[in-house]
Amino acid sequence: MKAEKRIREIIEEVQELLIAKNRQYGNSALKPIGVFANGNAADLIKIRIDDKLNRLIQGDETIEADEDIVKDLIGYFVLLLIAMRDEDV
Repeated sequence: MKAEKRIREIIEEVQELLIAKNRQYGNSALKPIGVFANGNAADLIKIRIDDKLNRLIQGDETIEADEDIVKDLIGYFVLLLIAMRDEDV
């Protein structure tokens, strides 16, 4: 049961972070304005995932903590799943 509780706590933490960032950035991941980059939401989210993975690999905690990067990645994967499902509609 301890693992289940920890899973729920982390999912809730990521959920709150993702919702807060989505509000802060005006749903820009799912509705990109395309000033400098063109493409559908899923492709542009994949670019963000690449950037975050690169930051994780580089491992510079002075820029961003690894834990924050991982939480952002989880959030981007949720957004990617939403974008992929929206494309199928």
